[in-house]
Amino acid sequence: MSTESYAVLNASTPRRMMGTGVLLALGFLLLYLAAARPPAEFIWTFVLLGVGVGSLVMGYFMWQGTAYTIELSDKGLVQSDGSVIAAMEDIAACDRGMFAFKPSNGFLVRLKEPAPAGWSPGMWWRVGKRLGVGGVTQPAHAKMMADTLSALLAQRDASEGDG
Repeated sequence: MSTESYAVLNASTPRRMMGTGVLLALGFLLLYLAAARPPAEFIWTFVLLGVGVGSLVMGYFMWQGTAYTIELSDKGLVQSDGSVIAAMEDIAACDRGMFAFKPSNGFLVRLKEPAPAGWSPGMWWRVGKRLGVGGVTQPAHAKMMADTLSALLAQRDASEGDG
């Protein structure tokens, strides 16, 4: 079986910089607030420090995660580092509806079987039988990938019905 690539989804540079920048700015602001004006109750200082450090860490992971691309191929949805996000035979349906619980500028993939939880901030998340693709991606590219995936699934389901 060939590994033909049907669509590629990457992070939009302005969205990537904005998303990461907001997380880093929040982290630095909370750390500054904890140091410059500590709250009267000591426990809140730890909360500010924890959330501040957490925001900085999430900003780092978002910057790293959005460096990868997602490719739709015969294998399924594959990240550019080679890790398979969802194999084609495990995908049941693709949903880009308005009321789907999906990332911004993205789509939802329903899997046949529950998969291990995974997350690449700003690009995709996977919990149980749900996989959300999108976030800081370009809306037109995500729509094209979702439409292509839906067509591939319809073609697969039709060929399975014939045989």
